Amino acid sequence: MIDLRDLRDPAERDAAAGEYVLGTLDPADHAAVAAALPQDAALRAAVYAWQDRLLPLSAQAPAVQPLPALWTRLSLALDAKAPSRQAPAGRAPWWQGLRFWQGLSGLALAASLVLALRLVAPVPDGQRYVALLESPDDRRAAGWVVELQAGHTLRLVPVGDTPPVPPGRALQFWTKAQGAAGPTSLGLVRAGQTVEMPVARLPAVGAQQLFEITLEPEAGSPIGRPTGPILFVGRTVAL
Repeated sequence: MIDLRDLRDPAERDAAAGEYVLGTLDPADHAAVAAALPQDAALRAAVYAWQDRLLPLSAQAPAVQPLPALWTRLSLALDAKAPSRQAPAGRAPWWQGLRFWQGLSGLALAASLVLALRLVAPVPDGQRYVALLESPDDRRAAGWVVELQAGHTLRLVPVGDTPPVPPGRALQFWTKAQGAAGPTSLGLVRAGQTVEMPVARLPAVGAQQLFEITLEPEAGSPIGRPTGPILFVGRTVAL
């Protein structure tokens, strides 16, 4: 069992933060670290540093063939009934670009492709990004897709099953650019509901930008930083 007094030691604190992000702590130790986060700025900084260090490794995971049933679930979740539209003549659709496929693997391929099928029409100038938010445990269950375009709109789209939200709790949406001191809240969200907001609400927009959904008190985190467990997390890749 983690003794909160041990977290005063930089080495012990860093080790606990790393295991917290990896999800390898036992339930009691995970709860102890989660309870300490709201009051311990050094521990929060260590957790954010481990997130920055470990999440990019997900891009190196080998690609796997998604189950056929996943395509059906994603199509239903994203309402793929929109009329198909053609990309401009002489220009390959962006989802066929090499950078897009190099930046995604596994379930991210499936989720991003289905999202792409609804976004093939020409759009105004502005870099575009996509992120697949997955559960941080071994299952890596896909939960949401973030799609945003610099200077325009961010869309948060549910693509999987979100665990039931306990009474008195809520889902809170966060973002954190690389190098930022901490995450910024983008508000509360509801399971199964698509959210749209202007990108101007974000402190920054870029590749490898972290997005996550945490479980918080019903009115949201009282300290402007995540206090509950991370349910889904991922980083953007440029399209």
